Amino acid sequence: MFGLSKYDGQLQNCLIAMEIKVAIMKIVVIGGTGLIGSKLVTKLREHGHEGIPASPNSGVNTLTGEGLAEVLKGASVVVDVSNSPSFEDAAVLKFFETSTRNLLKYGGEAGVKHLVALSVVGTDQMAESGYFRAKIAQEKLIKKSSIPYSIVHATQFFEFLTKLADIGFDGAKVRLPGVLFQPMAADDVASAVARVAVGQPINGTVEVGGPEQFRLDELVRLRLAQVNDPREVIADPNALYSGAKIGDRTLVPGKDARLGETRFETWLKQSAGQNPQTGKKAAAVIN
Repeated sequence: MFGLSKYDGQLQNCLIAMEIKVAIMKIVVIGGTGLIGSKLVTKLREHGHEGIPASPNSGVNTLTGEGLAEVLKGASVVVDVSNSPSFEDAAVLKFFETSTRNLLKYGGEAGVKHLVALSVVGTDQMAESGYFRAKIAQEKLIKKSSIPYSIVHATQFFEFLTKLADIGFDGAKVRLPGVLFQPMAADDVASAVARVAVGQPINGTVEVGGPEQFRLDELVRLRLAQVNDPREVIADPNALYSGAKIGDRTLVPGKDARLGETRFETWLKQSAGQNPQTGKKAAAVIN
């Protein structure tokens, strides 16, 4: 069972039964060697599906179209969890528009029956940001296509907290907006996307988030303390998030969101076990 919690017992049993009955599918994961993609491929394979990681390293390039026709042949589902190698405004827009158009073109020709795309909670409220303008453009292309789709809006990952500190560091202090924040473990993100991928297209958006709410500055402060990073974190009402001014609830999902089960304290313990070194800033990856 893909590991999302917060369902009542009856619904949980129904979902288990549905997953047992689901046919084995070829599911191509674009960005399948990254943080989320690699976990997603593993989960799909563990449940009997043919999870295929696709990335430039495996000869699949969504920007040029190279390898797409071959890898999508016979695929029932394609999941896009890729990310732009550059976050510069023009480059990130080009990446998401070009790669999505290619994915839709080759996916349509291959007869793909379900396109799943990973995006971000609050995307439509952050059009000031070049990155999120690009994500908005990606979602619009998907919604206008003829391929049935599901878009998964996830909150930020625990694994990205150190990177948020780096982005907010002005050389003296880490300045972050003191807004509500409901991040989740990358493993729970992968579980949520896997559940959507093996289900029917919803032709809409589903939100997923972590089980707890924090203040953004509070959580980054806790993470830096855990990795012995001495930088001071302050809540700055003028601080931007990826170049956008955000409201208190921009980064938290709505009341109908599906919630992961991994609490921050649990993730911290797991993270400490995986990274026993102290005094070094942990690497953060998003894909």
